[in-house]
Amino acid sequence: MEYRKTGAYAAPVSILRIIGGRGVPMKKYLILFLLLLIIMPSAAAWAGELPPAGEYTADVALSGGSGKGQVESPARVTIEDGIPTAVVIWSSPYYQYMLINEVYYYPINTEGNATFEIPVSFDEDMDIRAQTVAMSQPHEIQYTLRFDSATLKPRSEGGTGLPVMAAVLMAVIAAGLLINLKRKKV
Repeated sequence: MEYRKTGAYAAPVSILRIIGGRGVPMKKYLILFLLLLIIMPSAAAWAGELPPAGEYTADVALSGGSGKGQVESPARVTIEDGIPTAVVIWSSPYYQYMLINEVYYYPINTEGNATFEIPVSFDEDMDIRAQTVAMSQPHEIQYTLRFDSATLKPRSEGGTGLPVMAAVLMAVIAAGLLINLKRKKV
């Protein structure tokens, strides 16, 4: 394999041709990289800070209890005035309340599975108690919820949403780059 000295580094000539030689010009890679930075914002970029006010989704994990209870994930998260709240939907209609930090939260629906709107903390275990009447008598059960900030994504109302549009745009760009490479090889 032939190597060429480029500044302080030696790189295979075949790689240099692809990145800046006879292959795709470096400008196209730079433009693609910038588009990806604009289109695919990362929750990690928030560096532990909450994103701006708005509607989001985030993965939530439930542990504890008998193992029969489940919550829907991802959960809908709203951030308003710097306070995140989430809509937690249980796998059962029999939950009567959730107790978090000595505050009672009651269902926000009357039909279907029990649904609660609660304040949340990201990336830490939230100890909660939830009362169910699925058994012969009401029972308060200890659970832990954990909301993952790395999965926090803007929520789209209707339409295809940002992730789908970003994937389509990336596919079009990739197809254009491949066509360009094939034309230059012929």
